[in-house]
Amino acid sequence: MSSSGPDDTPDRDDEGADPDPEDTWQGRADRALTRLVDASAIERVLISLAALALSVVVGAVVVLVSGWVATCDSPFFAASGVGSFCYDPVAVYRVMLGGALFPSYNFALTLKETTLLLFTGLAVAVSFRAGMFNIGTQGQLVLGALATALSVVWIAPLVPAGAVGGLVLIVVGLLAGAVVGGIWGAIPGALKAYADANEVITTIMLNFVASGIAFTLVSEVFKDPASQTVQTRAVPEFARFQPVFFGESVFSFSAYALVGALALAGAVYWMLNGTSFGYDLRTSGVQPEAAEYGGVDAERTMVSSMALSGAIGGIGGAVYVLMVASRWRTGIPSLGFDGITVSILAGNNPLGVIPAALLFGALKTGSLAIEFQLAVPKQLVGVLRGLIILFVAMPEFFRMVGVRFRSGEDRPSVATDGAGGSAAGDSGPTTVDTGDETTDGLDGGPTDDAAGERGGDAR
Repeated sequence: MSSSGPDDTPDRDDEGADPDPEDTWQGRADRALTRLVDASAIERVLISLAALALSVVVGAVVVLVSGWVATCDSPFFAASGVGSFCYDPVAVYRVMLGGALFPSYNFALTLKETTLLLFTGLAVAVSFRAGMFNIGTQGQLVLGALATALSVVWIAPLVPAGAVGGLVLIVVGLLAGAVVGGIWGAIPGALKAYADANEVITTIMLNFVASGIAFTLVSEVFKDPASQTVQTRAVPEFARFQPVFFGESVFSFSAYALVGALALAGAVYWMLNGTSFGYDLRTSGVQPEAAEYGGVDAERTMVSSMALSGAIGGIGGAVYVLMVASRWRTGIPSLGFDGITVSILAGNNPLGVIPAALLFGALKTGSLAIEFQLAVPKQLVGVLRGLIILFVAMPEFFRMVGVRFRSGEDRPSVATDGAGGSAAGDSGPTTVDTGDETTDGLDGGPTDDAAGERGGDAR
């Protein structure tokens, strides 16, 4: 009779054993977020391009299905047993791309939208990099636009007409928009810093307050007496941004404003990455506890970052008045809310805001071309725009989530001084991930991504 010992029994998994954490959906999600966080700039560009191509494919399917269920007199394709298709997806995307560039008037409209979105996108990016969610750029833009219109109208009689007087009025208008927008942006920053009020709620609500204040002031005090609509008097012609490349007929775009927006993007990038204030701002946004330990005044950083964000939004309102509308009027487009999308597309990188704003501006102009040239419902055109923005933004959105919330050994503890002069962690080299690059500590060791909890409610 033979007996078998424990070594003779074949190995098998214990049914009650705990599953491998790496095989759970949480583990797979954490690995995916880690790959996105650690992706290089080239890899992130390739991911965005792949997402853009996928959005086009999904959009083409949506166009085909919509055309299949619709009825029309002349479908672009029909087959027995299948049905007819009213909308040609190739024609839709061809018109969307071509309509953003040709004719020259459409290209000017694309550049106009790009210019305005550069300001609002930069405004949102600054606050997001500081860990503050500024959803109130629209209100800051509205009040900045009103301040610009009123200040230019008031001062215009005091300056000579011509190039010199126009330059003076443009500078005054931009400063007025920046100051009023900055003050309006500092309010939710102060409420967050000293009353622990959630900045998402306060900035959203202040949008309505700003619109109400502007409407009441204009309708009751500053209304143009020669107009039946709620609007201010027009700023003088010589105080507006003049067209350069597209002739006098294209009054809604000026290359001067676009160059100024590009210069501002470069200045904001340098401020964030080349100054001690920018270092404090970025560190407070990613590692607020470490920033406070290193001597950074968290309350002052909150207020100053929101004030700077509001000032840029106010400049956007000034450019809207001086380049597009020539006055403050009701019905200002939702440029502030579009700036949130632009900033997310850019990963809150000031330089990335430039191509993101260009893409968004091209989509808006191309969508108008589709409505005019093709018998495609504007609701379907809006779906196509939304798909492109959603697919392109989602990888960067999840990367931002991974930077802030990924757990485990990838999140070292960090302590840093406010000026960026030294950093000391619990052990080894210390670094702070600031979104688009990693800043080394003084020890010169290898760089690792580090993400911390946000301040305020998240602490």
